[in-house]
Order: sequence, then C-alpha cells, then structure tokens
Amino acid sequence: MIPCVFAILDTSVLVSGLRSKRGASFQIIQAIRAGHLKISVSVALVMEYESVLLRPGLIPSFTKNEIHQILDAVCLMAQHQKVFFAWRPFLKDPNDDLVLELAVAASAPYIITHNISDFAGSDTVGVRAITPSAAIEAIKL
Repeated sequence: MIPCVFAILDTSVLVSGLRSKRGASFQIIQAIRAGHLKISVSVALVMEYESVLLRPGLIPSFTKNEIHQILDAVCLMAQHQKVFFAWRPFLKDPNDDLVLELAVAASAPYIITHNISDFAGSDTVGVRAITPSAAIEAIKL
C-alpha cells in the first residue's frame, strides 16, 4: 500500500504541473488526484493560486474557465484550513509566509516547492521544504 503524504503545495509546483505533463510537478498533481498526496489550502493560498494561474500567457494550454475549473477541483480535493496566527515576517517573501503559516496551522510536515531556499528556516517551526522529486520519493510512486 502506498503511504499518503500530507503537504502544502507551493504555487510554483502547481504552475509547473499545469504547464507540462512531464516531470515531477505533473506527477504531484496526479498523486493528489489519486489520493496518494493530501494537501491543505487556505483562502489566501487559493487566491494566490488564482492570481498567478490567470496571468496572461503563463499557462497557454488552458482557458480562463478551465483554470477556474482546476482551482475548483483543487479546492474539492484539499483540506480547508483557517490560519489564525501570522508568523510574519518570517521568510523573505510575504507570499511564502502565507504558505508557511498554512503549513503550521494545518500541521503539514512538508511544503512542496521548486524554491527550497525561499523557505530557509521553515524547519525551525517543524515544516520541511522539499522538491517535487523528493515528494515523489516519499510517496514512492
């Protein structure tokens, strides 16, 4: 039986997985769909997903309506977590702080990201930043 991993999905991984069907980011999306990877979202993170994914030309293979359908599906598959405590400023980028705050609030051990260095110090609050490839290894796909 494949163990289920629980994590927060950084926007960079969602973008990469939607831009290409090759690579670990797409496998992460497939693992979420298959139930091998559980993710948590907050209102702030979903708003960031939407803001980034709807940038003109970023994901040319999807229409605006299809992006909204994908976001709806992500929200249906994810655990919804309210964030009551702000750790800001903790990281260099406030958008990364909202991801870390969600991870702490949801008790998620991992943030899956392409930008490991952006989450330097997250381990001090019990959250480890890992790449999509490392997450695939943890899921053992």
